[in-house]
Amino acid sequence: MSRIRRRTAAAALAAGLLPLAAPRLFAAAPTAQSAAPPFRPLAFVINSAGASISVVDMASLKELRRIPVLREPHHVALTPDGKTLLVGDTVGNELLYIDPIAAEVKKRQPVSDPYQIGFSPNGRFFTVNGLARNQVDIYDGRTMTLIKRFPLRTMPSHMAYAPDSSMVYVSLQGTDSLAAIDLNRPAVVWEKPVGKTPAGVLWHDNHLLVANMGTDALAMVDPVDGGVVRHIVTGKGAHNLFLSPDQRIVWVNNRVGGTTISLDAVTLKPIRTYLIPGGPDDIDFAPDGRLWITRRFAEKVAVLDPRTGEYATVDVGRSPHGIFLNTHVE
Repeated sequence: MSRIRRRTAAAALAAGLLPLAAPRLFAAAPTAQSAAPPFRPLAFVINSAGASISVVDMASLKELRRIPVLREPHHVALTPDGKTLLVGDTVGNELLYIDPIAAEVKKRQPVSDPYQIGFSPNGRFFTVNGLARNQVDIYDGRTMTLIKRFPLRTMPSHMAYAPDSSMVYVSLQGTDSLAAIDLNRPAVVWEKPVGKTPAGVLWHDNHLLVANMGTDALAMVDPVDGGVVRHIVTGKGAHNLFLSPDQRIVWVNNRVGGTTISLDAVTLKPIRTYLIPGGPDDIDFAPDGRLWITRRFAEKVAVLDPRTGEYATVDVGRSPHGIFLNTHVE
């Protein structure tokens, strides 16, 4: 600016003809420091005997670091808004709230024996199975306050909700039974034998499928009265089961036999059996079609390509149990 223009502007400002500062019509462009970091696909592996959570880079299949917990974590649940991953530390008696993108602990909440945990489909209820304390706690899923505690014997393990969130079904490993809890009353409406040492439970095609470790089979159960309709043999130590994202396959992990089997979701007939040694337990599904399978007795995770039957191995902590892929919240 020339001297004449500077003096003219100064005179106008002194006379009150110009504002003290020109208004900013546009916000400043964000700096590199304020920009959100790029999304990184991560797997969270819950190491039950290692008192930790392995954070694994899904691209390189390498463990990045471990998040320490108090004592013995097992299972996970994603909040209904998809923003927080809850991890239950059973012996530590607390829930960890983890940011699934940043992989950082946001807070901790005291909770009694959170072995298996899960939100109802409508987000209204949050159920905690206390396997060691023989109790099932029903929480308000929005406020996380306890609604009611049910003493259930023995060893309440896995769970499945009815699609309308009216009921939760809990396997009782120690008494070979399945319990049905009406969440709206709330009250236990029935408890029926379903097979020896029941574990995983899945709502499927208007029935419940229960993995019975002691009978090496799934029991198909009527959710109305708890009656067993039929059995589907899958392999030694049938432990947990999962429906594929496209709902075409039911995947079953036979933990004792070290196999994972795929079943046609309509007929429940076997499609293929995969050898996954080391106690296959939980499964999560990656966007590329591969299955991430924790191997409870091997301190490893198998990343299985179901088309070829080959799998890669990821080294993690002791007794890996629950698993979660943050690609669900990308």
